Amino acid sequence: MWCLELLLPLLLFISDASCQWNVWLPRDISAMTNSCVVIPCTFMYPSGIRPSRGIHGIWYFGQPYPQLFPPVVFKSRTDVVHESYKGRTKLLGDLHQRNCTLLINNIGTEHSGRYYFRADLGGANIYTYPDFTELKVLDQPNIDVPEEIVSDESLELTCYAPDNCPDMTPEIQWMYTDYLPDPEFSTDLVEESNTAVLSNTLTFTPRPMHNGQLLGCRVYYPNTTLAYERLISLDVKYAPRSVWVNASSEVMEGSSVTLHCEVDSNPPARIAWMFGDQELLWDTASNVSLMLDDVTPANEGIYTCVGDNGYGIMNTSLYLAVKYPPHEPVVNDSITVVEGTTLALHCSTQGSPAPTLTWLKDGQLVGTITADELSVLTIVEITPQGDGQYRCLAENEHGRASSSLNITVEYAPVLLEESKCTVVREGVQCVCMATGNPEPTIEFYLPDLNITINETDGRYNFYTHTDGHTSTGMIKLREKGERVDNGSPAVNVHCSISNAYGRESILLELQQEKKYMMAVIVGTIGGVAVIAFIIAAVRYVGHNNKKENGNPRQDVVLENPALYYSAVKKDKQNLRKKVGEDGDYQSVGTMAGLERQELNYASLEFIGARSREGASGRRDDGSNYTEIKAK
Repeated sequence: MWCLELLLPLLLFISDASCQWNVWLPRDISAMTNSCVVIPCTFMYPSGIRPSRGIHGIWYFGQPYPQLFPPVVFKSRTDVVHESYKGRTKLLGDLHQRNCTLLINNIGTEHSGRYYFRADLGGANIYTYPDFTELKVLDQPNIDVPEEIVSDESLELTCYAPDNCPDMTPEIQWMYTDYLPDPEFSTDLVEESNTAVLSNTLTFTPRPMHNGQLLGCRVYYPNTTLAYERLISLDVKYAPRSVWVNASSEVMEGSSVTLHCEVDSNPPARIAWMFGDQELLWDTASNVSLMLDDVTPANEGIYTCVGDNGYGIMNTSLYLAVKYPPHEPVVNDSITVVEGTTLALHCSTQGSPAPTLTWLKDGQLVGTITADELSVLTIVEITPQGDGQYRCLAENEHGRASSSLNITVEYAPVLLEESKCTVVREGVQCVCMATGNPEPTIEFYLPDLNITINETDGRYNFYTHTDGHTSTGMIKLREKGERVDNGSPAVNVHCSISNAYGRESILLELQQEKKYMMAVIVGTIGGVAVIAFIIAAVRYVGHNNKKENGNPRQDVVLENPALYYSAVKKDKQNLRKKVGEDGDYQSVGTMAGLERQELNYASLEFIGARSREGASGRRDDGSNYTEIKAK
């Protein structure tokens, strides 16, 4: 128990004494290399302690535990210090006045670290204070730069230099500020915890152009060679200020194209290529390229490059034109219409550049040429002549294409002028020709007999033929009928033409067949010419023989002259009967076999004098004779 009673006062005394071991020194202090630094220091110890042999002090570097043998910076009892501090340290304070201020000269970066003070009051009264000063030895000044520098916002940059060396006072100046817009400078000295820091603040408003520019702070000590510099590069954040893309361009269908986009911003923007509302490609970079392969007309349009970096957004667009030949035009379906209908034919296509559209009918130009992707051909009250193929031709500099449709026009039958009755050898031939759509049906009607002919019977030859929209009907009447006043056969034949759109009946006119009439005329003229030539030739031969020999009956020998003359005379009589007064064709006598035969030509052939052999037993006596032949 008595031990406890003695221990308690001792613990209270120790506790009281421990609370009075205090020291005041700056937590942080800085100095420039090769300069000096003063570490202010004040210490306290318990008032009950009476230093018997004075007060001594020790400065340690790095740690406060002597048993670990930390480097000794300064020791008041002796000059034994660490080699790196020899001749560099000096105690400026009076330990008896509890001032432990330390001066360190010619410091280097190796002297940066923690410094501890230890008070030695003799005997057991030795105490190392746990508080310390952190010394920072700088080889360049500090510049306080904001975490974010934004374009067009006021910026303050502060350069700091320690002012803890009594013998040297620093000065600060900024470098590379000539390009800054209206820079402002201000100087200030801050003292805290017995340490001093000199500062110089630069104020200006950065622009995007200042991004990456260098700024420098220079600290120097007048009247010395000591100078320190620090350079920084401005990192100015700014929204995209330019977005560059290709110029609008033209490409051929099926080719490839690359669209480039560059964005000037800081930080790099998120670049996206847009086609309409569709995002095709994006990346966070300073430039992005969009590749388009096998381009089609669907790729034509506006492409937009959008840059967004959080500080702003900007975009630029281009137009990509895809050139291609016209596509196959789209036209109306083939149609069948009734005569008089008004039509509108549409032709539409696509091509780049815009094609010209031309309407052709059966290869001939109709309508107007249109330089557009749509052409309308209006046909007002179409006629049968409008029937045919219509083709829409689309052309541009890269090619052509076309599409066709057929228009079929249906109309009532129309009689053609070739319809007539003609006298032929066998009787009368009647032809009826009509055009219409659908093709007309042809019938013949003989009102005198009240007969409708639409097929062949024993008395009539009936024939029909269809060629496209044209129908042809023909009958041959074997009886020529009665004669009218001019001698022509009396023919009363009606032609009936009909289809779904109408019916018409026409009396066919009777016409002499041109070929038959020409044969009669040519034959008559030829016969007269033959007779004239025969008479002229006989007279000429007789006249020559009489003149040369004086006895033509003996000198001119005819081969069977009586028979020859008789045949000519008989032919002449038949020819007269054949022609007649009214020119009508009739078969008479032995010339009946000459019906429908044409006399093409007549010729006289004179053969030169030759010897006659075997005539009345006489040999060639030099006499001449002439033969006349009709071919």
